[in-house]
Amino acid sequence: MIVERNIKLVTEQHNIPKPSPMTEFPMKEWSVKIYLLDQAGNEHPANCFTKVTYNLHPSFEDKTHQTFTEHPFTCENEGWGEFEMSIDLFTTEKGGKTTVYHDLNFQSPRYEAIQTVTFKNPSQALLSILRETGPIPNEDDSKASAKARKANDLKKKKAAFDFEKMADGLGKLNEEDLLQVIQMIHDNKADDTYTKNDIDAGEFTVDLYTLPEHLSRMIWDFLVDLKHIS
Repeated sequence: MIVERNIKLVTEQHNIPKPSPMTEFPMKEWSVKIYLLDQAGNEHPANCFTKVTYNLHPSFEDKTHQTFTEHPFTCENEGWGEFEMSIDLFTTEKGGKTTVYHDLNFQSPRYEAIQTVTFKNPSQALLSILRETGPIPNEDDSKASAKARKANDLKKKKAAFDFEKMADGLGKLNEEDLLQVIQMIHDNKADDTYTKNDIDAGEFTVDLYTLPEHLSRMIWDFLVDLKHIS
């Protein structure tokens, strides 16, 4: 399974009163933050990542590789030069590392860049996080398949039992036998079996199509034994 999401890199920068090694270029304080976007473009915490490593210009020396583990993974530094950095995005998945590239420039005080990140075969935990910002491929197909299987099971059930005959046979029961069937239903019904017991009116209603197969068989055999159906 492949899931794609957009992330937003937000860069902010401003001049600071510090001497620059390049007199024609003022010193800057800059920062980069990372957000996850939903389908409408709204920002969310990028909690699909466990850590983010910014790989800066070699001139940063011992601070060339900077790693952050808390949202929004803010990388904040000082410098005078523009450069392209690579950013490693990590998840808990095996081989869960994605690298994007970001142009650090000082053309605007604040600018945004949107990148697409691909998640390959994400775990259920990661899928749960990604589901908050958009659909998961094939999930709708899976739901449709489950619905189709349920419909197919119902067709098989209808073929096994003639519910019209069953309803007709139940209508022929005397009070004692009817109470036995009602108890049979109470003891063996499934969670989705529809029943309604109107005590005041002395009526008991059941949707025969919602009976589990074993209960349908029990009632069918009971009616056959009484010769109410054949």
